[in-house]
Amino acid sequence: MTRIADLLFEVRMLKDLNRTGYAFLGAGQESIAEHCFTAAFLCFVMARLEPDVDAEKLISMALVHDTAEARTGDLNYVHKHYNTVDEPRAVSDLIQGLDWAEDISELIDEFNQGETMEARLANDADQLSLILELKKLKDLGASSPESWLPFVVGRLRTDTGKQLAREILGTRWDEWWTRGYSE
Repeated sequence: MTRIADLLFEVRMLKDLNRTGYAFLGAGQESIAEHCFTAAFLCFVMARLEPDVDAEKLISMALVHDTAEARTGDLNYVHKHYNTVDEPRAVSDLIQGLDWAEDISELIDEFNQGETMEARLANDADQLSLILELKKLKDLGASSPESWLPFVVGRLRTDTGKQLAREILGTRWDEWWTRGYSE
């Protein structure tokens, strides 16, 4: 149980580590854990829209896809031009000594390979999480999301991901709250 407690404290670190791309965007902020939660919830929704996928695998993949960043930090696209991360070693060290270590390792490998339907959907959820943040910033008046959104939308690989992106981009971020509002 000590090893599991260590893992839980390490993964909990993701709440304290911010995603670094927002500095280049010039607006917004988000922890890695906040991002993973949104991606996992998107996968929960996608599993309902794609009933033939393995829902547990899809949601689990989103939960663990960035866990190595507790050890490596979050590298954005500029950082990746100058730094090399040994993600397999970080994952190996993260899960060392766990009886079910392979569960995490296999999910991360499948996510990174992006070949299965679950992996493609989880990768789309990863991008949709960013699209949600960029759309909120745009709706609040930030101008930089306008130039970033086409690149992020262009990374989507599934019809479900593309349909969700269209709906997200066509909906104001606070419309859920103001729809039907009356005093």
